Amino acid sequence: MSDFQLVMPKMGESIAEATIIKWLKNEGDVIKADESVLEIATDKVDSEVPTPKGGTLIKKLYNEGDLVAVGQPIALIATGAATTTTAAPVAETPQPKVEEAAAVIEQEIVQVATHVSPVSQPSQGNRFYSPLVLNIAKGENVSMSELENIPGTGNEGRVTKRDIMAYLKAGRPQAVAIKPTESTPAPVVQETKTTAAPVQTPAPVLENKPAPQAPAAVKSESKIALMPGDEIIEMDRMRKLIADHMVMSKHVSPHVTSFVEADVTNLVLWREKHKSSFEKREGEKITFTPCFIEAVVKAVKDYPLINISVDGNNIVKRKAINIGMAAALPTGNLIVPVIKNADTLNLVGLTKSVNGLANKARQNKLAPDDIQGGTFTITNVGGFGNVMGTPIINQPQVAILATGTIKKKPAVMETEYGDTIAIRHMMFLSLSYDHRVVDGSLGGSFLRRVADYLEQWDVNREI
Repeated sequence: MSDFQLVMPKMGESIAEATIIKWLKNEGDVIKADESVLEIATDKVDSEVPTPKGGTLIKKLYNEGDLVAVGQPIALIATGAATTTTAAPVAETPQPKVEEAAAVIEQEIVQVATHVSPVSQPSQGNRFYSPLVLNIAKGENVSMSELENIPGTGNEGRVTKRDIMAYLKAGRPQAVAIKPTESTPAPVVQETKTTAAPVQTPAPVLENKPAPQAPAAVKSESKIALMPGDEIIEMDRMRKLIADHMVMSKHVSPHVTSFVEADVTNLVLWREKHKSSFEKREGEKITFTPCFIEAVVKAVKDYPLINISVDGNNIVKRKAINIGMAAALPTGNLIVPVIKNADTLNLVGLTKSVNGLANKARQNKLAPDDIQGGTFTITNVGGFGNVMGTPIINQPQVAILATGTIKKKPAVMETEYGDTIAIRHMMFLSLSYDHRVVDGSLGGSFLRRVADYLEQWDVNREI
């Protein structure tokens, strides 16, 4: 009989840790191969973790509510003929994915922390800091030397999000005692609560970076004054993590947004013509979303440098075109399921993928693989009746497209008999892009090309 370590699986790109929500099995329970052992949650999705090997659960290494790094062991399972007779055929089959992934996960986490997080890893010692902790440290102007002195409650003394937030709430007691070194910028310390203007100081500089990060203001510790009738609503776990991710994106990427107005009359008329017959034939409703995705895919092929990510001073040019689409969860939070290899799907395939992922999101049944690997994102602000929006980039991507509502408007039409005013179906498209690597020429040209494909929609196209 031997012990098998069940590890925290990788749940998505740039996700370095997950929270244990509930243990589905107790110590001493016999578990079959591929049977779920516990439920975990990240800022993107909740999921069950199965065991690739059958056996007896002999030890839970963490409790419910604990935050665990990806790749860390979370349970010990005793395997062997005596406890896995019912699952022997499956247990004999090699299950390399989870165990082999654990070997490279630490390297991936360090790469994300080095190239995305605004505070670099310490040059001495082996203390690990997750990208989330590093981003909080940068946003609160906590230097690396100060971070190293924060007591950690995580595995092997690791500083968790809970630790650094408690430290900040306590008024950063370590900050006064830390002396600046040559490699660590001196932190700015607020001695008392004050109404004076916040002090600004340059953030620590990453190795190999050509210029320092943008200055971050020191936040005041004063609380918002409450008025009669006010209600305090605590953010849920997902909303807190979404907030952290949005702030991180604005810190990492200088956002620029461009806008175009598109005449989508042909597209609207084509959909009205085919939506009933398509639903009868395919059992699916066809919306505008797959049409938008098709136009984006074509434009990405024309401008492949919009389909990239930034890795330090390197640009990663993506081969796959994986389109994320923002979808609403039952809780009101948003999630971004991903259509993999969208350039290989026809309009019917895109429609089935869009509808399938949207239904899974509404039913809270998205799997970790459903939200991984996106290279470009579309968000439909028109679904809320908005004409346009300025969306925040979904890191580590460099651009996101917002589609506004389609409205009938009078527009000038050029005809062979001269200009005339007609009622047309018009919509705004807006593209937010990372100005570090996408300049106005590329961003504007790409956005215009998406609009061109929508305007040139063949009203006689068969589906």
